[in-house]
Amino acid sequence: MAYEEIKEQICDICHKMWQLGWVAANDGNITVKLDDGTFLATPTGISKSFITPEKLVRINAEGEILEANEGYRPSSEIKMHLRCYADREDVGAVLHAHPPTATGFAVAHVPLDRYDMIETVVALGSIPITPYGTPSTYEVPEAIAPYIQEHDAVLLENHGALTVGSNLVEAYYKMETLELFAKINLNAYLLGGPKEISRENIDKLLQQQEETTNRIESNYLRKQQTQEIAKQEQLEQEFEQQRARYLLEKNELDEEIKKNQDELE
Repeated sequence: MAYEEIKEQICDICHKMWQLGWVAANDGNITVKLDDGTFLATPTGISKSFITPEKLVRINAEGEILEANEGYRPSSEIKMHLRCYADREDVGAVLHAHPPTATGFAVAHVPLDRYDMIETVVALGSIPITPYGTPSTYEVPEAIAPYIQEHDAVLLENHGALTVGSNLVEAYYKMETLELFAKINLNAYLLGGPKEISRENIDKLLQQQEETTNRIESNYLRKQQTQEIAKQEQLEQEFEQQRARYLLEKNELDEEIKKNQDELE
């Protein structure tokens, strides 16, 4: 995806977060890893409803500003984001928000680590609560470190939620799934408590997911191979065309030289 398109996508997700009520005032932040190893980040002190492309900042892996309009800087919570990227090479985007129901579980110190909904088992697995950390300090990245290796979504004790993904849309979908799961579990508690899926059925779901993933990867590899073959064929065709042009020009030049020689004789 092109640089400007990524900026537009970040703004779109920010607006969605605000519309869904996951953030208020200046809450929440987003980062996306770029191909050159730098990051685009939402600025501090601005409502996600007001985010526009020119307000985004580009930083390096140390959180230093590389590109930003005057007056804009990344959130002090950028340390939490950078820890995710440092510990997980597969992470391409990080999203932090305060979705009300999921954050309610974080405030109540109730983890969403029950396997009681099919879609969440497949999409997220268990969702733990990380220990309390003072916002904007290194306490938060240290608190999430033991969990982020094994989890794509975590609750931050008395704070909010964090999701990671290979890209921003994936990280956004995981936050969406997390909040819906929290709402469903809250209703389940009102109705007597959620009932977990049996281990046997969980294994079936995971096996099904693995087969689907393998099939997707196989199709992707086949597509890549097809594209490589087509690219190679195109290169060979271009080479033959260049060779034909060269031979034609050489023949024309040879004829011109022979003609000049004949005239001299």
